[in-house]
Amino acid sequence: MAALFFLAQTLRIAIPYLFAAAGGVVSERAGLIGLTLEGYMLGGAFAAAIGSYYGHSAWMGVLAGIAGGALLAAIYGASAIRFRADQVVTGIAINLLAIGTTRFFLRLAFGSSSNSPRVSGFGGEHAGPGFNALVMNPMIWLGLAAIPLVAWMLYRTSFGLRIRAVGEHPAAAVSVGIGVTFVRYRAVILSGILAGLGGVYLTLDQHQFTDQMTAGRGFIALAATIFGRWDPLRVGLACLLFAAAETLQIQLQGTQLIPSQFVEMIPYVLTIVALAGVVGRAVPPAALGKITD
Repeated sequence: MAALFFLAQTLRIAIPYLFAAAGGVVSERAGLIGLTLEGYMLGGAFAAAIGSYYGHSAWMGVLAGIAGGALLAAIYGASAIRFRADQVVTGIAINLLAIGTTRFFLRLAFGSSSNSPRVSGFGGEHAGPGFNALVMNPMIWLGLAAIPLVAWMLYRTSFGLRIRAVGEHPAAAVSVGIGVTFVRYRAVILSGILAGLGGVYLTLDQHQFTDQMTAGRGFIALAATIFGRWDPLRVGLACLLFAAAETLQIQLQGTQLIPSQFVEMIPYVLTIVALAGVVGRAVPPAALGKITD
């Protein structure tokens, strides 16, 4: 029974990582650094609260969250592709923009600087804490499908081939008639949609938006993207590994056998150790971070 509860908790925690990491794979395979995943998630989470609250429907929240993530991704795309801004600096700016704008509009829309009112979600109070809640929540199924769908798109469709081409050798892609700029815009907006859905899941699962509720999940998803070496299936396994570490942290806090400060470090220490073992051996897409004519 304890093992089933651990598995259920791991899956619930992994969903936002899976959404965001799927977006990170798409963005980085197209040559655009995925440092903005945190901002996309936060924008999607806030937009989901607005849509669900004023639209009186969880599905309206999903649509609004998709739009929120896509909007921030379009801003990043225009800055990095059209105006050739430094992608690291722009990524940090997008994350700060998401923090500032969600805090401002949270006060404007709901009169609070900390959280929104309760909003519609999936499942409701009668779903329970275990596998019943997972089965009744369509966001769980979408999250589990995100990585396989991205893998299928990258390796089985012409659009995926174009993404890989512009991320590895944009000059060669141009020589065969591929519109590099158009492909990158589509990829980065798809990345924003996927990461935004990660934020949507957080809001609808908790039935409210709270200030900075993503709490670094976008950065962990980026770490999973690198740890998985930009291969969707490996990235998905990395997300599950980090989610399991977070679940272990939560369960150890309840036992009080280890000081809480050390327990809270577990997911982040695992992230550092994982990346330390990968950096230097993993080969990123050749054109990652480079925008050329």
